[in-house]
Amino acid sequence: SGLKDYWITLGSGFGVAGTKGYRSHSGPVILKDADRIEIKPAKLKEPKSYTEGLRWVAQEDKYFFSALVPIETPATGRVWRDGSGEVLVGLNVPGGKRRFLLYAGPKDHNRLKGYGVGLEYIIDFGFFSILARPLFWILKFFYKIIGNYGWAIILLTIVVRIPFIPIVNKGQKSMKKLQALQPKMNEVRQKYKKDPQKMQKEMMELYKKYKVNPMSGCLPMLIQIPVFFALYKVLLIAIELRGAPFIFWIHDLSEKDPYYILPIVMGITMFVQQKMTPATGGNPQQQKFMQFMPIIFTFLFLSFPSGLVLYWLVSNLLSIAQQFYVNRRLAKEAAEAASA
Repeated sequence: SGLKDYWITLGSGFGVAGTKGYRSHSGPVILKDADRIEIKPAKLKEPKSYTEGLRWVAQEDKYFFSALVPIETPATGRVWRDGSGEVLVGLNVPGGKRRFLLYAGPKDHNRLKGYGVGLEYIIDFGFFSILARPLFWILKFFYKIIGNYGWAIILLTIVVRIPFIPIVNKGQKSMKKLQALQPKMNEVRQKYKKDPQKMQKEMMELYKKYKVNPMSGCLPMLIQIPVFFALYKVLLIAIELRGAPFIFWIHDLSEKDPYYILPIVMGITMFVQQKMTPATGGNPQQQKFMQFMPIIFTFLFLSFPSGLVLYWLVSNLLSIAQQFYVNRRLAKEAAEAASA
């Protein structure tokens, strides 16, 4: 009680071995008001102090964290590197008898929110948090019904795709029309290859005449990007997937597939999807590069958590089913038009 002020610190030697995951932060975190501030240990050159609006300081890894929360008394937070190179985070508080909350454990959102001190903000839902949070709740809701996070991911993927069905259908139809227009487009390219401006003008006239929008195939993909990244983030950070089994050889959805079956099947579905998607011309080098995308993605996904690969695989299967339906419907319409 005779101290003018004192420090309470958290060292970096916290966490569970093997929980420093792909694209997840490990190190100090500060909460100011509702702003989560990450400090990357490798980039910390000088000590940093935080005073106004400070709610807590913490050390985190992918699924676990320790936090110090000042109760009633304002405190100053500080992050610095000690003589041994270890990055510390702590609170500087006035002398006397003070109350603190010390939490050390998993990033369980419901439990953390129950403390009422903002500890739930340790869970980083990313840039698209406005989408990621409801997706997180839907995932947990499905788990309560089914009791298996693998099937919950499959259901969530289906639910997420439903609102985009009309947009994707329209884009796929437009790409099919664009494919049918390729011979005329090639004629224009050949005829005006020495006059790019005239070629562009004739191309626009061609699109207008046959009511084709060359960008409509890209629009569905662009609209889905925020949802994809939001769901990607949820599956990447959710501690609920840690140790959660799916079926057969998948015993932990937060870990990579031990036999690489899911990423290989995912790569095959990408190849099938690519073959079913109408070719719309364009740069030959770009088309050649795109042919290697299934192989590139397969190798990339070998080390990804099984839950993420499962989401991508199911999403590809849904795209294949939708493309099959569109191709079959357009072929039927073309046959009816030819026989009329």
